[in-house]
Amino acid sequence: MCLAVPGKIQAVEERQGSRVARVEFGGISRPVVLDFVPEATVGDYVMVHVGFAISRVDADEAARTYRLLEELDLLEADDVPAKQEP
Repeated sequence: MCLAVPGKIQAVEERQGSRVARVEFGGISRPVVLDFVPEATVGDYVMVHVGFAISRVDADEAARTYRLLEELDLLEADDVPAKQEP
C-alpha cells in the first residue's frame, strides 16, 4: 500500500528547473519535489508521496494524519520516524 506522509518544509531550493525542499518527518529530513504544490514554502506542512509533495495541510491536519498512521501501524522505521511533532 502506498501512503502520503505529512512533513514540515525546512528549506527550499531550485534544482534543474524544479523546486526541491528539505522536509522533516519527526527528526529525519529528506528531499521532496514541490512541483505539484508551487505555493508551498518554508514552514508549511505537506503530504508527501514517493518523494513528491502532493498537497499542503495545516499543522493540526498533519498531526492528526501522523497519529492515524501510527495507530494503524502503517509507519515503518525505514520510512519515517515513529513520532511527528508539528
